[in-house]
Amino acid sequence: MFSTPPKQPSIISVTRLNRLARQVLESEIGQVWVSGELSNFVAASSGHWYFTLKDSKAQIKTAMFKGANRGVKFSPKAGDKVVIRGSLSLYEARGDYQLIGEHMEPEGLGQLKQAYEALKAKLSAEGLFAMEAKQALPISVRRLGVVTSPTGAAIHDILNVLKRRNPSIEVVIYPSLVQGATAAKSIAEQINIANIRDEVDILIVGRGGGSLEDLWAFNEEIVAYAISKSRLPIVSAVGHEVDVTIADYVADMRAPTPSAAAELVSTDKSQLERHIQQQQHRLSQVFQQHLKRIEYKLHLIESRLSNVHPAVQIRQANQHTDNLTMRLSQAINAKLNDAQGKITNATLRLQHASPINTIKDKKQQLQKVSEKLNSIQQRHLSDKRYQLQRIADILNSVSPLSTLSRGYSIAFKNNKVVRSVSQLEKGDVIETRISDGSVIAKIQEITQKQQ
Repeated sequence: MFSTPPKQPSIISVTRLNRLARQVLESEIGQVWVSGELSNFVAASSGHWYFTLKDSKAQIKTAMFKGANRGVKFSPKAGDKVVIRGSLSLYEARGDYQLIGEHMEPEGLGQLKQAYEALKAKLSAEGLFAMEAKQALPISVRRLGVVTSPTGAAIHDILNVLKRRNPSIEVVIYPSLVQGATAAKSIAEQINIANIRDEVDILIVGRGGGSLEDLWAFNEEIVAYAISKSRLPIVSAVGHEVDVTIADYVADMRAPTPSAAAELVSTDKSQLERHIQQQQHRLSQVFQQHLKRIEYKLHLIESRLSNVHPAVQIRQANQHTDNLTMRLSQAINAKLNDAQGKITNATLRLQHASPINTIKDKKQQLQKVSEKLNSIQQRHLSDKRYQLQRIADILNSVSPLSTLSRGYSIAFKNNKVVRSVSQLEKGDVIETRISDGSVIAKIQEITQKQQ
C-alpha cells in the first residue's frame, strides 16, 4: 500500500505577509474614533505629522498626513489629550502597526458636538424651531428686559447702543450666570421670573462670545424649553456672528451679538421726533381748513343780511351773531378738547422718546398752537407773527451757534472746517471755535480712529 506524500506548506515572503496584514487591517476594521494622549510628536518638513497616541496601559504609532492635518483647528503638542478619527493600517517596510489619522480635535469637544446635534434634532422634531411657533416682536419697546450677567460685556454693549439710539427705553436686568455648571438653570429661572413679573415688552437673552464650552449653557434643554414657553417675545444674542446655539434656534429672533440685539429692539429717537412733527403739521392743517369753512359760512350769512330792512338786519344780525358765536365757541371748544387730547398723547410719546429739554420745547410749541386757536377771531395778525417766530425758533435750534452753545466746537485750518484727521499734519496751527470765543492750537499728535 502506497502512502500520499505530505503537502508542502505555502511559503510567502515577509513583504507579502506584511501586505496581507495591512489589507486585513484596512478592510476588516474600517474607520475608528480613538482617544488618548499625544507623545513623541514630530511635524516633518514635508508637512506630515508623526506621533504616538497612548493611554495608561497601551500605545499606538500614528501618522497624520498634511492633506488631513490642514483641517486641525488647534496646534497639537505632546501631552495634549485628543480624539482622532482614522483607519488602522500597517507600515510594510518595518512591519509597524499604526493608525492613519484623518481628523483630530481636543478631547471632550467631540462629545459636546454630539450632544448638541442630538438635542438639536430632538427639539426640531418637537417643533420648537418652527416659524409658526415664533412670536412677532413689538413695534415699539418702552421697557426692555435683559437676561445676562450684570457684570459682563454684553450688558454694557446693550446699554451703550440704547443710550445712543433711544435713551427713553427703560432697561430691567434679570441677573443670571452665563457660564458654568449651574448657568443653564439660572438662565431658565430668570426667563420664568421675567414672565411672572410681566413688566417688560420684550427680553434679550444672551452673553458675549466664547468657546463651545463657554457658550454651552445656551445649548441646554432647560433653557430651550424656558424660551419656548415664554409669553414675552425673546431675542437671543449669544456670542459672535459665527456662534449659533440651541437658544438661537428656539428664540423668536436671533441677533448675532448683544449690540445687534439692542439695535433690533430700539427705534431711533430722531424717527419718533419726525413722526410727531408730521402729526403736528397735519393737525394744524385740519384746524386751518375748519376755520376757513367757518369764515365761508359767515360770508354767506352777511350776504343774506344785506337784502333785509336795516332794522330787521340789526335784529337778525344780533341773533345770527349770538347763534354764530355759540356755534363757533362750541366748535372751537370741541376742537380745542380734541387738540388737547392729541397734545396730551403727543406729550406722553415725547416723554418716552426724547430728552427732557426736547419735551419742554415741544410742549411749548403745542401750547402756542392751542393759544392761537383760542384767540383766532381777535388775533389773525398775531397768528402770522407767531408762525414767523416759530420758524425763527426752528432755525435757531439747528444753527451752528446753538450747537456750539451745547458744548461742541468746530476746528478750522486756513479758515476751512477740519472734517477729518487726514487734513492735518503734526505742527499745523488750527483755530478751535467754541460758544464764547476761539482757541489757537498747534498739532502735537494725531491719532487715526481704527476702522
